[in-house]
Amino acid sequence: MSDPALDLALDLTGAEVLLPDGLAQVTLGVRDGMLAAPAPRHRPGRAIDLSGFRILPGIVDLHGDGFERHLAPRRGAMKNLGDGLMSVDAELAANGITTAVLAQFWSWEGGMRSPDFAQRFLTALDAAEGLLTDMRVQLRFESHLLSDYTDFEAAVDAHGVPYVVFNDHLPHAALEKGKKPPRLTGQALKSGRSPEAHLALLKELHGARDAVPEAVAGLAARLAAKGVRLGSHDDDTAETRAFWRARGLTISEFPETREAAEAAQAAGDPVVMGAPNVVRGGSHSGNVTASELVAEGLVDALASDYHYPAPKQAVLRMVEEGVCDLATGWALISARPAEVLGLSDRGTLEAGKRADLIVMAPDGRIGATLVGGRVSHMAGDVAARFMAA
Repeated sequence: MSDPALDLALDLTGAEVLLPDGLAQVTLGVRDGMLAAPAPRHRPGRAIDLSGFRILPGIVDLHGDGFERHLAPRRGAMKNLGDGLMSVDAELAANGITTAVLAQFWSWEGGMRSPDFAQRFLTALDAAEGLLTDMRVQLRFESHLLSDYTDFEAAVDAHGVPYVVFNDHLPHAALEKGKKPPRLTGQALKSGRSPEAHLALLKELHGARDAVPEAVAGLAARLAAKGVRLGSHDDDTAETRAFWRARGLTISEFPETREAAEAAQAAGDPVVMGAPNVVRGGSHSGNVTASELVAEGLVDALASDYHYPAPKQAVLRMVEEGVCDLATGWALISARPAEVLGLSDRGTLEAGKRADLIVMAPDGRIGATLVGGRVSHMAGDVAARFMAA
């Protein structure tokens, strides 16, 4: 039985459409969930007048953990992850995100970052029905969890995880000096351990650091052979980037310094920066300013990180400040992240690609979001125009 949502034939007229080389006032056709030349003779489309609006490619979000607040609005309130994912779906759609990579930890840190929660999350996402946004998973694996390598790889296989990033959040400097790491008590409470037990675990993981490079290389090679994309998080030096690259981790997420970003770019490794960094005008932790890297051509993609409105906000801010034009900026949240993920069927508004698009008002509000030709969000004057047609 055919899907009525995909049987819709639409011709979106009157709007400025963001094509790969810039804005143009053209009619955009939607047929069977795909973008098409308008009004083919055999099947004319319902015309929707979107004069005064802009149509842009749907946002491809390479890394976001803003979903966490929907799954656990309070500590311990994690009973029905499926309902939480429906709420995530609505927020993504309202912010123009059509493809979302949900970044889930697999870490010693506990709580929502624990291996147990990661397994629950993966199972819930596999079982979720009715989601309109194309949600994908990135697992963020703590590299020093040597005892978890087998279970982690099994979870990647079982759930078809397409993207893995390696982290190292251990407070090595404090542990090396024999000092009490910062925020130890709070971390222990979140993990369900006593401060003493938590500190003992950190010391154990730190003590095994010499075995980590070989273990990472082996796991990365096995995952890469299965087609999993691999990256590292928070590269702080060129040497750090080289370390991860030598082990097959070719995507550099949120490098902390210009040196690390330059090293990645020089080697052809995609650089992903956080859109909130642009919106804030700089990093909240004193790292390199993302908009400066964009201006220097050192960024391949901007991601929502912890705030789903940020990708759109970041591009509009950069355009307003003259950092880049709209086509260049929007490509950082659409075409280029799609390329990083190997998704050649989306990211630009071209015939033959998925009808993943947003309709934006002059003030930047999202009036409509379509994912594969299905409406995932619609409101205000745009909704009225669709209904009138």
